[in-house]
Amino acid sequence: MSTPPQHDQQEPEAPRDLVGVGIGPANLSLAALAHPLAELDAVFYEQRPGFDWHPGLLIEGATVQVPFLADLVTLADPVNPWSFLNYLRTRDRLFPFYFAERFHIQRTEYDAYCRWVAENLPGLRFGHQVDSVRWNPERDLFEVDLSEPDGDGEVAALGRTYARNIVLGVGTEPHVPEPLKPLVEAAGVPVIHATDYLGERDRLLAAGHVTVIGAGQSGAEVFLDLLRHRPVGQERLHWLGRTEAFAPMEYSKLGLEHFTPDYTRYFHALAEPTRDRLVTAQWQLHKGIGADTIAAIHDELYRRTLDGGWPDAVLTPGVHVRTAGRLATTKVELHLEHLEQGTRSRLTTDAVVLATGYHERPLDRVLAGLDPYMRRDSRERPRVDDRFRMILDPSITASGCHVYVQNAELHTHGVGAPDLGLAAWRSATILNTLTGKEPYPLPSRTAFTTFGLEPRPQIPHARQAKTLTPLTPLVDIR
Repeated sequence: MSTPPQHDQQEPEAPRDLVGVGIGPANLSLAALAHPLAELDAVFYEQRPGFDWHPGLLIEGATVQVPFLADLVTLADPVNPWSFLNYLRTRDRLFPFYFAERFHIQRTEYDAYCRWVAENLPGLRFGHQVDSVRWNPERDLFEVDLSEPDGDGEVAALGRTYARNIVLGVGTEPHVPEPLKPLVEAAGVPVIHATDYLGERDRLLAAGHVTVIGAGQSGAEVFLDLLRHRPVGQERLHWLGRTEAFAPMEYSKLGLEHFTPDYTRYFHALAEPTRDRLVTAQWQLHKGIGADTIAAIHDELYRRTLDGGWPDAVLTPGVHVRTAGRLATTKVELHLEHLEQGTRSRLTTDAVVLATGYHERPLDRVLAGLDPYMRRDSRERPRVDDRFRMILDPSITASGCHVYVQNAELHTHGVGAPDLGLAAWRSATILNTLTGKEPYPLPSRTAFTTFGLEPRPQIPHARQAKTLTPLTPLVDIR
């Protein structure tokens, strides 16, 4: 492998074919699949100094919720050199992995794999912040202004580069409910988002009583990790969730077909109100808890009853945190409401972990210069076509220039938008569209389920049954 790429001090004046904004798994997948395309001049920028994938949630034993085949490239290009299996080969770990029989790898291993790609793949520029993207009608190109953060909040201008196409992969940011924002921003009692969990775990374990808020996978993993590290009989843990149950993630084989290109295409063609209703209703497809995690929590709680008594742990779903405040400087008081009972209560705690999920990172700052050209839906969200291109004014698109989005199209493409399992297919779709060729042939059908009544599903040609030759009647030669 090559040495890690060096940061450019000045970008070339010649326009790039593609400029990527952000280097998370989505754009890292795109960069890995773009790498073999010699005719494509692509560069990707990331303001952080290196690849960083949810470091606060790399809890020991926690696994990625998609199979290892859902790496950066394999589902679009199984022989690509940036595959997870090739990563294992370069580490002489293929045989240990083979005998481990792991279909779902640990998060720490997925993070290490992505770091290997990020440290060796050309065309990545870490420590580069994209400040704005504008359209230059005189050159029929996008202008991209760059700066370099210095770690102290200051930035130094790096200049400007030009591009025919932009791809936004800026990811998500932690969501903190409004009633709890003042507590997170103030010093004193630890009130943290789960994304910072490992960095704050020692403080949390030293706290007398800890409350975890959020009934998804992150909340379950944080609660389990705290439970395992607290003394038997002195757990002093509360786990609260807004959903009506600590519900398992939908992981049946036909249920998983909602994370296929077939369903993505079906969802995109639906009316906007229907799409919005489905995104809300389908929360259990991507916001539930893994069955193995639920089992591990129950096993740990049960183990703590073997000597008699019950663990000092309270698990309550269906609870909404109405307001919250600090008591002196050492405690937090949560004002709770049970959504089904209609009852209210107060809970005093020494620390709070907010496993309250993530929201798409706003694009307004970066794309302010394109706002006059953007087409929006009834809720002022960018409209995105079936090939992941923002719908812009024809004065831009007629020139063949486009802005692509990754993991910011939940409202147009459905629950598969943030799913790692569709990253390679989406990246291949973008590259096929951008090049006007088909460097990555994609399957025409990917699910046994037929979503909708039209059009009628087609059996791929390579799998159609062959016509049998009629048998010739036997002649009696007796």
